[in-house]
Amino acid sequence: MRRVIAAAALAAVAGLAGPAAPRAQESPAEAARRKGLDTVLDLYVRDGLVYYRALRHDRAKLDAYVTGSAAVPVETLSHDEQMAFWINTYNAVVLRTVIDHYPINGHDKDYPPHSIRQIPGAFDRAKHRLGGRSVTLDQIENTILPTFHDPRVYFALGHGAVGGGRLRSEAFTPARLEAQLAKVRDECVNRPQCWWVDTTANLVRVSSIFSWHSQEYVAADADQAPATFAGRSPIERAVLGFVGPDLLTTEKDFLEHNTFKVTFKPFDWALNDLTGRGR
Repeated sequence: MRRVIAAAALAAVAGLAGPAAPRAQESPAEAARRKGLDTVLDLYVRDGLVYYRALRHDRAKLDAYVTGSAAVPVETLSHDEQMAFWINTYNAVVLRTVIDHYPINGHDKDYPPHSIRQIPGAFDRAKHRLGGRSVTLDQIENTILPTFHDPRVYFALGHGAVGGGRLRSEAFTPARLEAQLAKVRDECVNRPQCWWVDTTANLVRVSSIFSWHSQEYVAADADQAPATFAGRSPIERAVLGFVGPDLLTTEKDFLEHNTFKVTFKPFDWALNDLTGRGR
């Protein structure tokens, strides 16, 4: 599982995000650079799915955004600028990784044939020059983003897969970051890839993203679960705390019986492609 990172890799990038700089207005240069990514996402992302075939032929703005991310002095940015930068660059690099290999036709039997996981080393070996350093996608997700102590970010990452977060048709911005992340959490309850209540089977099926980042979810959300669930495991309480504010009344009524079983759904690595699932 790519979630497991060697201790040496962790040490190599420890402290990359560093202490958050004082909050500040987004620089005009960074705002202008991000506008290019905004345009790409607005044109080629619909309901979390991507027109990869069209983007492959109109990639100049995406390439310019990723290339321009190489020398951004991240340590000088405000807290919200840093968080928006790493979410946006992660998603942009995933898009570029896919179109670099599109159409994908792999033979690893552990994943769908048109999955981003058919690209060797896409997450754990391929290095990208971002923010003045060389990092992999896994290092961004597992080492840099945890320093912000906000697990909503993991559902802001598209992963290039149906099972990932719902990729937005806009970039994250420091001025609107809180509202955008609140929307990310709200959307979880309405996406079967994230949360699904099966009353017939007395099951609650949740995304494996919760288990991948269980430590962060427990720290942030376990205490938000109602007292009814005090006997549940920490990660179950964290999931219930995370989705609780947005549950339907019928779902709350079902959960209050506290007899349901929580299961983690296998992650769906099918490409989030709007034009033929990678063909």
